[in-house]
Amino acid sequence: MAIERKELPAAAVDRQLEICARLRVRLTAGGARPLAFVDTYGCQQNEADSERLRGYLREMGFGFTQDECEADVIVINTCAVREHAEQRVLGNVGALGHTKRARPGQLIALCGCMVERPGMAERIRRSYRLVDLAFGPQELWRFPELLEQAMARKGRVCAVGGADTVAEGLPVCRREGPKAWLPVMYGCNNFCSYCVVPYVRGRERSRRPEAVVDEARRLIASGVHDITLLGQNVNSYGRDLEGADFPSLVRAVCALDGDFLVRFMTSHPKDATDALFRAMAESEKCARHLHLPVQSGSDRILRAMNRHYDRAAYLEKVACARARMPGLVLTTDIIVGFPGETEEDFADTLSLVEQVEYDAMFTFLFSPRPGTPAAELPDPTPRAEKQARFDRLLETANAISARKHAAYLGKTERVLVDGADEARPGTLCARTNGGRLVRFEGDPALIGTFTSVRITGCSTWALDGEQV
Repeated sequence: MAIERKELPAAAVDRQLEICARLRVRLTAGGARPLAFVDTYGCQQNEADSERLRGYLREMGFGFTQDECEADVIVINTCAVREHAEQRVLGNVGALGHTKRARPGQLIALCGCMVERPGMAERIRRSYRLVDLAFGPQELWRFPELLEQAMARKGRVCAVGGADTVAEGLPVCRREGPKAWLPVMYGCNNFCSYCVVPYVRGRERSRRPEAVVDEARRLIASGVHDITLLGQNVNSYGRDLEGADFPSLVRAVCALDGDFLVRFMTSHPKDATDALFRAMAESEKCARHLHLPVQSGSDRILRAMNRHYDRAAYLEKVACARARMPGLVLTTDIIVGFPGETEEDFADTLSLVEQVEYDAMFTFLFSPRPGTPAAELPDPTPRAEKQARFDRLLETANAISARKHAAYLGKTERVLVDGADEARPGTLCARTNGGRLVRFEGDPALIGTFTSVRITGCSTWALDGEQV
């Protein structure tokens, strides 16, 4: 039986689009086009949210600028996963005082996960008076309504604590290029002890499979060749729907006509199943890349993290995925310095990394998030000791990555060219099926297309090659 879910009626989104049309008439009445600056922090889900914010702004008649000094509206989409991200946001918000003094009519909006964190909305109201509008992720679909209220200058507008809903039909304004983010679900039910996401993005709710497939079809028709299906835990997709699950969704998207690849993130190991690995292996258009965050190699720390798997179960899933897909590119996330982590716990993580031999790792020092259980745990390990462990892990990861990259030498890879290397004139950047960065000299006309490259060199982070 499906879990109860709430999908907004089409009329609710239609009302927001009507507000967009009303604002467009008003804002462009003088002939000049207003400008908006949208700044995004954090994960791919935030990037996808910003595409919807830009979609709404475009419907209101806004053009876009990368210069906050010339923007009529500034929207800052924030992250709350680590303290450093919050401090960067707040520091940059404070620095906007000079632009607002130069443009008294400028409107500044803060949105996203940081705003939804308990106590943050009040802190913004009290200490950042230049912010005219603040709203959380669940209120994004109401952006036109909230912006209109802020433009009326009837006091500062704040909207947090919205219902966990699914909104379809929001306009999307994507950056040009061959890649696209495609959200398939929102929220998280896992409550890992260190993570603030369930508190700021709400509970899991899935988009209908037909809506996801239709959006994927439109992306392919528009020239997109690399689609990433997004969710805080994509493996939980469909649990609030009858007859839907993530392996079936992967198969449905991969079955569409066109020359494209399908990726997804993020997978929680406890929910990664052989059915998913089989769907990946049997779908030619599914990239041979799996991002499977382990976070720690210590069973004791995994229990404290509330991860719901142990080392042995994780390694079994890795073996299963690699058996289904020889040559699979495997990446992960690891947290160093979780409260109470001992040298023995860290040694378990290091040995797991050496055993699995990840192609790439995203490593982080533990960052306590107020309101999460881990933030209340005793943490006696000195920062310097944590940093030393982090450095050792990074050294191990780099050595493995260099060895993995060396194995590409002499091979020919089909790559998707996604841009130019600004630091190396005449050089293009591309990605392999497994997501490895490849740089080679080539005609900029290749950007947005697939081509074949012979690998001639490598470093820890990238491959170098020549077009075949």
